[in-house]
Amino acid sequence: MNKHIVIVGAGESGTGAAILAKAKGFEVLVSDASSIKTNYKEMLDARGIRWEEGGHTESEILSADEIIKSPGIPDTIPIIEKARRKQIPVLSEIEFAGRYTDSTMICITGSNGKTTTTMLTYHILKEAGLDVGLAGNVGNSLALQVAESPHAWYVVELSSFQLDNMYDFRAHIAILLNITPDHLDRYDHKMQNYIDSKFRIIRNQTKEDAFIFWNDDPIIAREIIKHKPVANCYPFAETFKEGVRGYVDNKKIVIDTINSLFTMEQDLLALTGTHNLYNSLASGIAAKVVDIHDENIRASLSDFTGVEHRLEKVARVRGVDYINDSKATNVNSCWYALKSMNTRVVLILGGTDKGNNYAEIEELVKQKVRALIFLGIDNTRLHEFFDGKVALIEEACSMEEAVNKAYQLAVKGDSVLLSPCCASFDLFKNYEDRGNQFKMYVRNL
Repeated sequence: MNKHIVIVGAGESGTGAAILAKAKGFEVLVSDASSIKTNYKEMLDARGIRWEEGGHTESEILSADEIIKSPGIPDTIPIIEKARRKQIPVLSEIEFAGRYTDSTMICITGSNGKTTTTMLTYHILKEAGLDVGLAGNVGNSLALQVAESPHAWYVVELSSFQLDNMYDFRAHIAILLNITPDHLDRYDHKMQNYIDSKFRIIRNQTKEDAFIFWNDDPIIAREIIKHKPVANCYPFAETFKEGVRGYVDNKKIVIDTINSLFTMEQDLLALTGTHNLYNSLASGIAAKVVDIHDENIRASLSDFTGVEHRLEKVARVRGVDYINDSKATNVNSCWYALKSMNTRVVLILGGTDKGNNYAEIEELVKQKVRALIFLGIDNTRLHEFFDGKVALIEEACSMEEAVNKAYQLAVKGDSVLLSPCCASFDLFKNYEDRGNQFKMYVRNL
């Protein structure tokens, strides 16, 4: 009898997993508690894959041999809890896809910067002529690519949610950028649970593999002592210390790997700001480990155009720069954004609070922020923290109102920064919708 696979959640990840499972000859059902987008229904129908929406047929799901769960779905939903009680294995799409490919996996995680680093690493490999796919949180589903358009290399962005249900998957090159509080509502509000999730990226690595990480992250430093990675370690930092393999020296970035020593003028990097220096170092180390030619690395590090919704310059209106950092869904992301600002700032923040601690940005706000605009349905926690610390505080119930208020408050030479610290689900579909609305209203000024 055929193995029975149930996919819970029918987005990019779930649909891709279903297509791979069907291609491998399994009996497949895709089940989504919400409605399934038309394009995914068409993909499933074209391959004769059964699906249901608007609820789960419990008897069928609980008769599965394995369940593949989409990363956005918590482990605490009733059907998953029941499956676990029945000891049905629950795994992620990445774990499932990893069974059916021998391709080299470059995997990137971190609380901040992972999309930029993923896109930059992919850009370097692709421009160097490698057969490379982009997967995980960006690009197409890894499972879909393994099933229908396989590549020799994959660059995979992994969130903690994807890492949680990975067991045998192996990252040949693992990049861990940083660990700061995020998504704690999914981790019983216990930071250690979230840290443990991030460190799953080095699970199953061997001495043939590489582990690239930020040397100065105190949490990573502490956890490395506990985890004792077996892979070759490539720490990076802003300045040289004993053992660091990527750093800046005399305005040049230096990357020292077993293959050779790579150097490049720092001011030639396409991405600016300290956080982007780290992203460039991590991507550069990965490229050197893969043995990409120096001239290819240099060209790609200098012509990369960045990631939408991450410190994206939208327009200059009457001498004021408008910057879209809608992807900053946690406080540490906003800290990086403020750190990179060289002007006075009108800061738009707010949304669905995930248990944020705003103390992390307090000093930068006091130093750099002219005015705060709280954009959300419930801004109580923002008021509790910031009232009395910034002279000008306004509220906005829509992006149009927020942009118009920012336009009134900003002075020539200022920057208006959308860096919300929060998830977007109170007023927007997602962070992309939030960023796109910001750009639209700015361009309408």
